[in-house]
Parts: sequence; structure tokens; C-alpha cells
Amino acid sequence: MPQFPNSAAPVRFLDEAAICPLLSFEALIPAMQGALIDFSMGRVQQPVRSILSIPQHHGFMGVMPAVYGDVMGAKLVTLYPENGSLGLPTHQAVIALFRSDTGAPLAMMDGRLITEMRTAAVSAVATELLSARDARSLAILGSGVQARAHFHALSLVRKFDDIRIWSRDPQHAQVLADENGARSTSAEDAVRGADVVVTATNSPEPVLRGSWLKPGVLVNAVGAVGTKNRELDDDAMRGAVIVDSREAAMKESGDVLLANATVYAELGELLAGTKPLPQAKITVFKSLGLAVEDLAAAKLVLEELQTSLS
Repeated sequence: MPQFPNSAAPVRFLDEAAICPLLSFEALIPAMQGALIDFSMGRVQQPVRSILSIPQHHGFMGVMPAVYGDVMGAKLVTLYPENGSLGLPTHQAVIALFRSDTGAPLAMMDGRLITEMRTAAVSAVATELLSARDARSLAILGSGVQARAHFHALSLVRKFDDIRIWSRDPQHAQVLADENGARSTSAEDAVRGADVVVTATNSPEPVLRGSWLKPGVLVNAVGAVGTKNRELDDDAMRGAVIVDSREAAMKESGDVLLANATVYAELGELLAGTKPLPQAKITVFKSLGLAVEDLAAAKLVLEELQTSLS
């Protein structure tokens, strides 16, 4: 692993164009697996993120700090759901990375692409562990950035030959379907019979009903943000609920709180083998996103940069 500088040096800023060639799902998926295990095993210092509401602009800003091994830092992330109508990303972010032993700054990075890719990579980790080995059918509810990223990431851990797309905007669903050899359909038709389901919408109300789900299904729920929003109805949350952070889920997740769902385990606990894999008809992985995931991804980018320059 490249050594990070210990002397005072100009702090590099990496924009999205610089990050893109340095970050791949092939490297990111195992990095996320390691970060999730370390988090659940208590090897990460990380509080639950702080959320600042900006009601006059219908937005939010989150502050996500952590200390992870030889690096520490924070992501400042904004969520503006109405940005889509302005042609802007709904999620935007900046990540600051420091040495944890001296506090010396290492880099500043645009966080939009990192957030997009690490979220999908974490779902890929969950899918590899929790879905049926012979899973072939994938349903994606949503047609935005996360829907696209999840298609690419999940396709690295399972060989899907039946892909269904639904979106509240049928034209967007058809575009995504055409890109990936999928078919655009209704939400119910997309979900019925699917082995793996992804919910990646901005909907504040459930778009997925448990009555549509087949036994043995895995649901990756990534879209709903905040305690008042949910993508899954009560029936869908009756199975085994897996989270990235138990503490965060009980403070931030409308899907968990509004359904009064019981959290079975953190994903990192299952990966580490400290809890057995769930045996349930429905398994839901509720992903909220962790600062350690952002730091692990940012560190990966910096290491790849140093390798390319050496």
C-alpha cells in the first residue's frame, strides 16, 4: 500500500473527472466489505451523522465524520430532491481526508461519484452474501443515478438474465431498460418473481408492497432518507431486516421506524460471522450509508492516484 506523506504538502483537490478513472467497482466492492466488518467489529470511530434541515430550499445537509485506521475525515453531503428538475444532482458532496496519526490533511475530493458508487458497492456486498446463489432476476424500482449504479455493481456478483425496471417516469424507465437489455414495466410486475429487488427512488411513500415479494427474495432498500420517508410497506419489513448501522437505523430510517421493524443484524456482523445468516422468506438490507464507506473509498482513490504517479 502506498505511504501517505507525513510532511506538510499542498492539499490536492480531486474533482469527479479525476476520480472517475481511479475508482472501479471491482476494487470498491471488497473495500466496502472490509469497511463494514471493521465498523461492526468496533474498529471505527464514527458517530451517527448530523443532519441540518434547510426547509426554505427543501434540502438537507449531512455531516459525516469518522476515524478509520490510518485515515480520518468527513463528508459534507447535501440532498436536494427537487434538483432533478433543474438538471442538477440531488446528492452532492465533498470529502476531506486526513492522516489519523498527525492530523495532516491529505486531500479534498468531490463526493458525488464516490457516494454513488460506494452505495451500490455496499448493496453488491449484501447481494453476494444474502441472495440466492442462482439468482437470475433483478427488479429495479427507480431510474436515476443509483438505479444505474446498482445495475452495474450487482451484475458483478450475480448473473442476471431477467431485468425489470419501473419508474414513476415511464420514459426514464424505458431509457434505462434500453441501456441494459431490460424491460420497462409496472412496479408490481417488476417485483413479482424477482430474486433480487432494488428500491432507489425519492418517493416518501411505499413503492414496494410485501405481497408482491416471492419467498427467498433479497430487497436492497437504498432510496428513502429520513424518519418520515419510506419505500417499503409494513409487509415488506416483516422479514429479516439487515442494516449497515443499527444505531443509525434506529435514528434515521423511516423504513425501519414507521414499520416498527426489528433489526436482525448489521451487515458487517454477518460478514464477520458473529451472527448467523438469516433464515427468512424475505430479507431486507436497509442501507443508510456510513462515513467509513466514504473514507474507505476516498483512501482507495488516493492510493490508486499515488500508484499511477509512481
